[in-house]
Amino acid sequence: MNGLDLMRDAVLVNGHIGDGGKVDTGLNVELPPSHRTETGMEKAKLQESSTDDKKMERGSEEVKVQDSTEQKLYKIANELLQTERAYVARLHLLDQVFCARLTEAAGKGLFPVDVVRTIFSNISSIHTFHSQFLLPDLETHMDQWSVSPRLGDVMQQHAPFLRMYAEYVMSFDHAMELLRVWTERSTPFRNVIQDIQSQAVCGSLTLQHHMLEPVQRVPRYEMLLRDYLKRLPDDDSDHSHAEKSLQVISMAATHSNSAIRKSENRKKLLEIYEMLGEEKDVMNPSNEFIREGRILMLAARNSAMERHLFLFNNMLLCCTPRFSLGGQRFTLRTRIDVEGMTVQRTTNEHHPHTFKVSGKERTLERTLDLQASSEQDKEDWIKAFQDSIDVFQQKNETFKSASKEVEVSTEELGRRAPRWIRDNEVTMCMKCSEPFNALTRWRHHCRACGCVVCWRCSENKVTLEYDGNKVNKVCLDCHSALTLRANKEGRGRGQGRGAF
Repeated sequence: MNGLDLMRDAVLVNGHIGDGGKVDTGLNVELPPSHRTETGMEKAKLQESSTDDKKMERGSEEVKVQDSTEQKLYKIANELLQTERAYVARLHLLDQVFCARLTEAAGKGLFPVDVVRTIFSNISSIHTFHSQFLLPDLETHMDQWSVSPRLGDVMQQHAPFLRMYAEYVMSFDHAMELLRVWTERSTPFRNVIQDIQSQAVCGSLTLQHHMLEPVQRVPRYEMLLRDYLKRLPDDDSDHSHAEKSLQVISMAATHSNSAIRKSENRKKLLEIYEMLGEEKDVMNPSNEFIREGRILMLAARNSAMERHLFLFNNMLLCCTPRFSLGGQRFTLRTRIDVEGMTVQRTTNEHHPHTFKVSGKERTLERTLDLQASSEQDKEDWIKAFQDSIDVFQQKNETFKSASKEVEVSTEELGRRAPRWIRDNEVTMCMKCSEPFNALTRWRHHCRACGCVVCWRCSENKVTLEYDGNKVNKVCLDCHSALTLRANKEGRGRGQGRGAF
């Protein structure tokens, strides 16, 4: 290596090459042309090589991201297809096995065929839609996925038909009640169901479990579509289809989620009903389970006794544990209504985490001094009590407001159609305040004032002018008012004829 080469290397380490091949080192030195060209070319090659490497790295990352996105979209679409196949098999079981066998037995006069129709609602239509339309279209789309990866368009096409679930979901609660009643009442009915449930096709699951699947299916569509949209690029042509289908499905899912919550609540009520030795107050359909748990109740001389609380939307059950080989069992000690209930924090020298609940047990005032297991447990209980009290008071105000809204003047009563209060807006008879429970579960509308009343308050009948003077069921108040008015008008007409 000559001196010029050494100088060049030293300069490349300690300085930099300027324009025209000059080296900015503070020294007035210029490299020969041959060395200038070689150095510039070497640097250009190095830069070009580095740029190419970065491009390849970025390209590789983009391919990985693209592949990963496409794989996830395919996975979602394939999950929808596979679960749809399994779902159609369950629909076949409900429609062509359970419903068909029970209908056949009902045709022999073993039990009313209307009971079977009511229990299974429109399951046959749902089965037909999924087996003959939605599933075949999903299979076709998945077969063509490599050419046209789309899910939103097929779901948008079929989403409006999911509205048929409204009928099934709305009648689900009543269907479960009918199923329970007739399983207990009719041996032939029970035998048909048990025979099918013992078969392998049922997977050791009950009819009630299989009937819940249609209620759960629409929320499953919503979940998968949300996941699909989240991973789908905004500029994808399928994006708008997926968004529109999600809007329709979300509305249907809201009704299904409500039915699921009711079903879970009913299951919990049944568990508590059995744990309390078939306590009749528990199985009231208007009951909503809120919270349960072990707690200590403080008595005289600061002694503490173990208790188990069951809090519902309308009452608190305070129970004592009792020994049983059949699982948890309790004996009811105190029942306090949420109506008029109060809850407040307390302090006690001997016991931490205390609070008290006051209210009425029938007509008697009761106060429970309670000790929670921790400060957090105490606050959770207080919140549960206060929330239940607030909701109850709000519903009570709504109930009073609804009663005022349907007030009809005596003059108009029976002469114009009333505004009907919806069944789900009330939990008790609007005349006698009797809760709608398992015995008085049937709600009736007074055809004169529109109030929701129990069967006892709807036994009276009168003719109503707005209905062409046909005989209609009315509440006791309307019956009295209309009868009195008719008598007065009758006397008035009689006096007029006599004077004439």
